[in-house]
Amino acid sequence: MTSDPTKSSSTNRLAQEVSAYLLQHSQNPVDWYPWGPEALERAREEDRPLLVSIGYSACHWCHVMEGESFENESTAAMMNAHFINIKVDREERPDVDQIYMDAVVRLNDGQGGWPLTVFCTPDGRPFFGGTYYPPEPRHGMPSFSQILEAIDDAWTNRRTEIDEAAGRILETIQASTTPGPEMRVEMAHISQASSLLMGQADTEHGGFGQGPKFPTPTNLELQLAVLDLLPKEQADPIARHLTQTAEEMARGGLYDHLGGGFHRYCVDGHWTIPHFEKMLYDQGLLLRFYAELIRRGSAPGDLAWPLRETVDYLRREMTSPEGGFYASQDADADGVEGSYQVWTPESVRTVLGEKADAFCQAYGVTAAGNFEDGQTHLTDQARAPRAEFQSERAALLEARHGRVAPDTDRKRVAAWNGYTISGLARASEALQDPSVLQDAVAAMDFVTDEMVDDDGRLFRVFNGGRASVPAFLDDYAALLDASLDLYRAGAGERFLTIALHFAQEIGDRFYDPAMGRLYYTAADGDPLVYRPETDNDGATPAAAGLAAVGLVRLGQLAGLQIIEKQADAIIDGQSDWVTRAPHALPTLMRAAALRLRGVSVAVIIGDPDEAETQALTHRARRVLLPDDAVVSLAPGAQRPIGVAATWLEGREPEGGRPTAWVCRGRSCSLPVTRPEDLKMAYSSAPGPTA
Repeated sequence: MTSDPTKSSSTNRLAQEVSAYLLQHSQNPVDWYPWGPEALERAREEDRPLLVSIGYSACHWCHVMEGESFENESTAAMMNAHFINIKVDREERPDVDQIYMDAVVRLNDGQGGWPLTVFCTPDGRPFFGGTYYPPEPRHGMPSFSQILEAIDDAWTNRRTEIDEAAGRILETIQASTTPGPEMRVEMAHISQASSLLMGQADTEHGGFGQGPKFPTPTNLELQLAVLDLLPKEQADPIARHLTQTAEEMARGGLYDHLGGGFHRYCVDGHWTIPHFEKMLYDQGLLLRFYAELIRRGSAPGDLAWPLRETVDYLRREMTSPEGGFYASQDADADGVEGSYQVWTPESVRTVLGEKADAFCQAYGVTAAGNFEDGQTHLTDQARAPRAEFQSERAALLEARHGRVAPDTDRKRVAAWNGYTISGLARASEALQDPSVLQDAVAAMDFVTDEMVDDDGRLFRVFNGGRASVPAFLDDYAALLDASLDLYRAGAGERFLTIALHFAQEIGDRFYDPAMGRLYYTAADGDPLVYRPETDNDGATPAAAGLAAVGLVRLGQLAGLQIIEKQADAIIDGQSDWVTRAPHALPTLMRAAALRLRGVSVAVIIGDPDEAETQALTHRARRVLLPDDAVVSLAPGAQRPIGVAATWLEGREPEGGRPTAWVCRGRSCSLPVTRPEDLKMAYSSAPGPTA
């Protein structure tokens, strides 16, 4: 028996961790282990099943199950007597979460979620699992203690059945990752994916499907990407749906109208009541979406304010003094979901006085309320210009700061910082605000300084003053994409060097050249029951799809065929999934669309200090698509590492004036010297390369 290393009678071994989620459970009477060899070795020595509980710090139902079961002395005693109990922060260990979520979804007819509760053999093979279990039987659902008793009985009396079930589950999961016959992903697949997504579109309230309704930025970005590839009669309804979705999300309850930023999802189909947690990844990915609508000139009204206010929110509440952006903010405050955000007419009147009635009418605050106990979560009913009620919103925000605030998970996650750096880089151009680009650069500098070791290896998490957990594919892919966005936005040539490094790491550590596929974990990662391949598109982009986007962008810009061939293999290697459900792979479809149309490069030659050069460069960034590149060089300047010589051959300024060309493949537009001519130059650039 392993001795109990807890610090005191009131804490367990999770007190030694830095994860906010694990620390939340450090005073449970459960004898928790963090995921690692110590727990697995004890399970093998004592031949006891693993109880693996997976969640994250901002998860409301994780808190509920903790209070009901993990803080219950009798339940904890049962867990300690019969199981080796492991608590996993899914944000730190998405590889472990992916394996066991896949198993639970298969065991429960496609249903999964957090908290995730899975029972495994001592070697880690899952044999039973679910999500939240109540403390008492409810709505046909067994209680958690009943589940524990049944698993213990089966382990003691029907061990052979458990071993056989674990073997079958693992074989089924591994068989599902076997690639089918490879074929090239073409325009027909991309068009089909877009059409299938439009079949799920809510044309009344925006977004996809009914409640609960998520923002699904991966779907939105694919639909943006196909607008330039589809016929007008097919593209126009998509464009209308995108602008409608942007408006409804920003005006409804998904958005925080006082503090800025987006909540994780809404429980209803019309964007009224959110699940109140805020995730960093949503902020970054939705910044990208709104910035692209603004670049295209298709944002309804003045929808720059969600960008500005979300940037302010990130600066005010999510930026660490050490650097980088925090991971999330809780749904609960003082143990009550939504209590930080909701209002009554009386509480508004206390702050605003005689201005309260007009504000309540504009933001839907009524005596009946739209939330629990007659309280109201603000939604923009008036849809007036944002300047209206600005002082009232500021006063209510100040008053809200006096309430007990939700906890903030202060770990920095590499991938989520990557999404946010990318979003800020794109927002800086949309807002014409260089300070936003400076925020993005500062965050990337933090990641490269503090989360990359001397050997160039990236770590996923920074918390408690140190980096930990070797990074996964999504971390490298997000930072590759962000590096290219920083270069495109004018942050400097050094970000091309960083992009080349991350691309090299993807090829060396995650890519299997024999299979032409990417794994989610590095070749030298922790041993697991199997090595998982890419995660799926969901709240965040699928890692392989995002890696493919970055590799297409960099491969074509740098003229590196080895990178382009890797991207081709990754895209076409998932063609079996593309055939069955192309709309389930929106990020991969976006990579295929980019490969199809080809990366465009605007080349500007001129003195960077001259206003004419700056005007051409800014116009190029406004005109070209976000995955394209903008290369601005002084006459005679050395070619940047990461930019192929073919893009720059023969580029001489017209009459000594700053001059621009828009190129794709080996062909370029005629030279232009006026910014207003760049749109025509881009339109006349050569067509798709594939």
